[in-house]
Amino acid sequence: MAKKRVILLADRTNDSIASISTSLETHLSEVVEFVGSDLQTPCDAAIAIGGDGTLIHYGPLLAKANIPLIGVNSGRLGFLATFDAASLIEHQNVVFSDAATVISVLLLEISVDGGKPMVAMNEAMIAAGHPFRILEFDLSINGIDAPTLRGDGMIVSTPIGSTAHNVSVGGPIVDPTSKVIVFTPVATHSLAVRPVILANDASIKITLRKANEGTSLIIDGQVKCHIKEGTQITAKEGSDSLQIVLNPSNTYWNTLVDKLHWGAPPELIEKNDSL
Repeated sequence: MAKKRVILLADRTNDSIASISTSLETHLSEVVEFVGSDLQTPCDAAIAIGGDGTLIHYGPLLAKANIPLIGVNSGRLGFLATFDAASLIEHQNVVFSDAATVISVLLLEISVDGGKPMVAMNEAMIAAGHPFRILEFDLSINGIDAPTLRGDGMIVSTPIGSTAHNVSVGGPIVDPTSKVIVFTPVATHSLAVRPVILANDASIKITLRKANEGTSLIIDGQVKCHIKEGTQITAKEGSDSLQIVLNPSNTYWNTLVDKLHWGAPPELIEKNDSL
């Protein structure tokens, strides 16, 4: 079997990541030919080592280059990284073969006032900002106007990003292979407003009617621009999708239970009678 050509994306100034990189280069040498770290290099896959922030950074770039992503966790949570170094070494004969399981996940394109689209792997969020007064939005979906909403912000999420900021404000958890867009208002001033799951061909247009001095558009945790009254933001499915290679010994639902403790009962803290 011919070796797979793989680029290795790793911050070797970090001692832990450098150690993982060296280990992978040594133990995968029989099935992998490492060909540097340039995304322009012809290759079969990319190994990205780091936490979720690393994968979110490289995800859109790899999607654009049509390179499958193999995420190796070196961070604290590592929800998006399906492997650690040991499991990738263990399953190397499957992962670097035609038997590998690869999923395709949806990304978002976000535009401000018709400008150049920005890509979101997890989500785009409108955040109230200083002085934290309530915001007002006009919303339309596929050209159909919805009621004006009032609240602290809005999140438009991908399925794979549904377990990030979206879930922390009460949005739904969505299977990452689903072709949908998740729309979640944040702390709306109404009991009748709930998150909505839209078809992947939906086009969402949000126009700010009231904003604060610090109101911002945040994409994948990074402030992209400050926005003001009258700003129009559109969100739709991106033209590129990201391929992710899965760990044969794990599933998405295992990850929900193990890393996000889905369905776990609250832990009881024993009272210390000496206090």
